[in-house]
Amino acid sequence: MLGPDLALLGEAARAAGAIARRHFGTRPRAWEKGAGQGPVSEADLEIDAMLRARLTAARPGYGWLSEESPDDPARLAATDLFVVDPLDGTRAFLDGRPEFAHALAVVRGGRPVAAVVHLPLLGLTYEASAGGGARLNGRPLAAAPPPALAAARLLVGRSQLAPGLWPGGAPVAARQARPALAWRLCLVAEGAYDGTLTFRDVWHWDIAAGALVAGEAGLVVTDRAGAPLRFNTAVPRSPGLVVAPAALHDDLRARMAAPS
Repeated sequence: MLGPDLALLGEAARAAGAIARRHFGTRPRAWEKGAGQGPVSEADLEIDAMLRARLTAARPGYGWLSEESPDDPARLAATDLFVVDPLDGTRAFLDGRPEFAHALAVVRGGRPVAAVVHLPLLGLTYEASAGGGARLNGRPLAAAPPPALAAARLLVGRSQLAPGLWPGGAPVAARQARPALAWRLCLVAEGAYDGTLTFRDVWHWDIAAGALVAGEAGLVVTDRAGAPLRFNTAVPRSPGLVVAPAALHDDLRARMAAPS
């Protein structure tokens, strides 16, 4: 049986998917946010407003952190916090590609405790609760034993395999990428890939939901230094990300450059 927060997130994610479907393929108004943050569209903002109204009405004591809302430092005093990416993969969405997601999490005491990652056009819904496991469309997820590093299927951009980032030798592995970071974590959780990583700082709304799905599937989820992720910090970013089964995570970390 779903916990109340997880059920709430699932209902809200499906409502977000309905808005996205309505805008998809219609060339919604969009613009660049600047500072290398990528595009935003009227669909992103409509979904964000709906999610904020719906979720905070249901849980008025919870804080709010979203990619498309101004950050309010009052969230730092909240025990419980919604962390939301209204539309993860906006560029794909605007290009008419279905690989976008709605990523919603509840963070309690700095840790995700409920999460949903919903890809409406692909018919995929990942969900997880702390201590309650992870599921894809209701099917339990469990990380498979990893292959040797040389055979690992990694969801990683080519730039993240630059030799200077890997004093121990960059992994020689099959490489793939996906536009939605939350979905990348979920794909590793379901065993479609063996790991994902980035040396770049990552925003909490991009990873909070996927981190819980991956962790509950049995994966090790850390920043690039190997430290556990902590959410609802003053600056909502984590220094990189490494997600993989334990043995593969250790192999990757042993080869990576130490954080500067």
